[in-house]
Amino acid sequence: MAARHSGASAPAARSPRSPDQSLASQLERFNARLATYLKPEEIARVGAAYVFGDAAHRGQFRVSGAPYISHPLAVATTLVGWHLDAQAVIAALLHDVMEDTSITKTQIAEQFGKTAAELVDGVSKLDRLENQTVEQAQAENFRKMLLAMARDVRVILIKLADRLHNMQTLDAIRPDKRRRIARETLEIYAPIANRLGLNSLYRELQELSFRHLHPLRHRVLEKAVKAARGNRREVVSKILDAVRSHLPTWNIEAEIMGREKHLYSIYRKMREKHLTFSQVLDIYGLRIVVKDVPTCYLALGALHALYNPVPGKFKDYLAIPKTNGYQSLHTTLIGPYGMPMEIQIRTREMHNVAESGVASHWLYKDDPTISALQRKTHMWLQSLLELQSTAGDSSEFLEHVKVDLFIGEVYVFTPMGKIIGLPKGATAVDFAYAVHTDIGNRCVACRINLEPMSLRTELRNGDRVEIITAPHASPNPAWLSYVKSARARSKIRHFLKTQQTEAAAQLGERLLARGLDEIGQALSKVDKATWDKFLKADGARSRKAVFTDIGIGKRLAAVVARRLLAREATPQEQKVAGSITIRGSEGMAVQIASCCCPIPGDPIVGLIQKGQGLVIHTHDCPSLAKLRGGVEWVNVEWEADIDRLFEVSIRVLVQNQRGVLAKLAAAIAEAQSNIINVRVDEDRDATTAVFFTLEVSHRVHLAKVLRNLRLIPEVVRIARLKDKKFNP
Repeated sequence: MAARHSGASAPAARSPRSPDQSLASQLERFNARLATYLKPEEIARVGAAYVFGDAAHRGQFRVSGAPYISHPLAVATTLVGWHLDAQAVIAALLHDVMEDTSITKTQIAEQFGKTAAELVDGVSKLDRLENQTVEQAQAENFRKMLLAMARDVRVILIKLADRLHNMQTLDAIRPDKRRRIARETLEIYAPIANRLGLNSLYRELQELSFRHLHPLRHRVLEKAVKAARGNRREVVSKILDAVRSHLPTWNIEAEIMGREKHLYSIYRKMREKHLTFSQVLDIYGLRIVVKDVPTCYLALGALHALYNPVPGKFKDYLAIPKTNGYQSLHTTLIGPYGMPMEIQIRTREMHNVAESGVASHWLYKDDPTISALQRKTHMWLQSLLELQSTAGDSSEFLEHVKVDLFIGEVYVFTPMGKIIGLPKGATAVDFAYAVHTDIGNRCVACRINLEPMSLRTELRNGDRVEIITAPHASPNPAWLSYVKSARARSKIRHFLKTQQTEAAAQLGERLLARGLDEIGQALSKVDKATWDKFLKADGARSRKAVFTDIGIGKRLAAVVARRLLAREATPQEQKVAGSITIRGSEGMAVQIASCCCPIPGDPIVGLIQKGQGLVIHTHDCPSLAKLRGGVEWVNVEWEADIDRLFEVSIRVLVQNQRGVLAKLAAAIAEAQSNIINVRVDEDRDATTAVFFTLEVSHRVHLAKVLRNLRLIPEVVRIARLKDKKFNP
């Protein structure tokens, strides 16, 4: 992604308003913090990078009028706060030079090493292509940044620090751009910070985005919180004093901090739960930091002995950490005057991770808690590479990543007891794909807590899920309407696209063979040189791509056949059109029209419409009369021996008598047919219309079903329907 999306950091082509007196003090603070953890030789290299960046940006100023170098310096200062290594700090100081100056990646590599150059390149924007929309360019830049992040997490840490400073200085740009950048930050960058465990940064980005996106709502809430702070100060102080005096009686040494709910958290809670501000009671809370895990649970018991806990409000993130590595005990207590207060209990190491997330790897390298977080982060970054390999384009990839950024809130168990975290609202299908792609692709049913359940059942914390698979099962497109995880959505789409492409290519090859037959040439006789010449002139990638385009209706087989042989159509040309045989199981490239529902034995015609592939209609389908241009008619016929079932709809008019529906069902079953749907019309005076959707093998099979039904005395009339509009 870009080194900046914000115009706040864009170099302005104008003179400075006034020399920035604060730059010298900003640089002094930066150097002082560097000296706390870097070696002298590393500090010298960082100093050289500052001089290099200052020279490259000389004459450029931010929209606010500040010298442009003040922005890279602020970004680097944030990284120094996380104790990142010298290469990352150097890259932060130079993160805009490739984009805004004539400096190249090669020059950076020669001066400061290949690693720094790769980091700068990962943060820099792609050049926008001529025909790309703004949205396409944005999605492609996100894709580049996230894939660079998968190779080196420091890329995203630099980008997040860059976005933080842009948000802090957003007042300098026009309101419409300010809102766009704030929305983008709220939707993408804040969730990434959360996913990486950078809790402090996550909250600050949310607060800044809220202030710029909804300035009036922010001011009103800010005023309300200040008023509430005064009203509740006495109660909060009383609870704080009680906790401080109570814990030592249990021999617990703890650091106790008051915590106020952030404005955006209050706003989101009011929106999601439809509450007024006065109904949001847990604005204040306490954070208790103790020495080790056993003391966490001891402190929990002590607090529950002091104040009554709220049932259902206890969460143990020590035993089951969040996906971003966060660990803590959460409980809500009812204090004096019925005021609820959320308490968070954690160790010092857990507190460090909660505040700095993956950046704490550089702050606390020897902490085993950090190593576990690094492994989780690495697994997530690898999943981005997997999403990239299955996504069709940048926009689809970005959509998957957005879904994936919402931290899993549901924790379920495999039959072997392994814990799997999933997004809130996840279903059994999400679980199946989380276990393994093949399990997801082949799943047909599930058991939740040993009970058979639907695959679309939403999972709850603690559920034990078992997936049942079948060797020849495949993903259902309907799954896309209810799966929640990016992995499941990506895998389903990839499978369906692959399946459709293969089916379309097979159909396209048959159609082209038929087109060539019409002009006296066999497809097998077309040599490689002829194909190569055609592909080069046409710009197609491969033969399979041409077959696929024919199969989905993007190309006409007759046109491709003549272009392939470099021939023009002649009036004398004999057209002996061979028929395409239809098995009914060709896949997604061949569709049975729902307007007439043909079955084997019905006279049929085929037509190819762009993007739909080959659609099979009965020869007397009313829809055919409405079709104009843009279609190619194809001679089709049923294969002699078809081994599959087809849906057909019938209407049965029966006398109103008890037990007649059971007789109808028995007659249908006796004829070896399955009932898919049934609907009964409202009773008339003496008769009732019953509509069935049945599965039959062919027209003769249907005739057998109808014959059985006519033998029932109560049946008045039977008719086959040519559409499914009556279905429930």
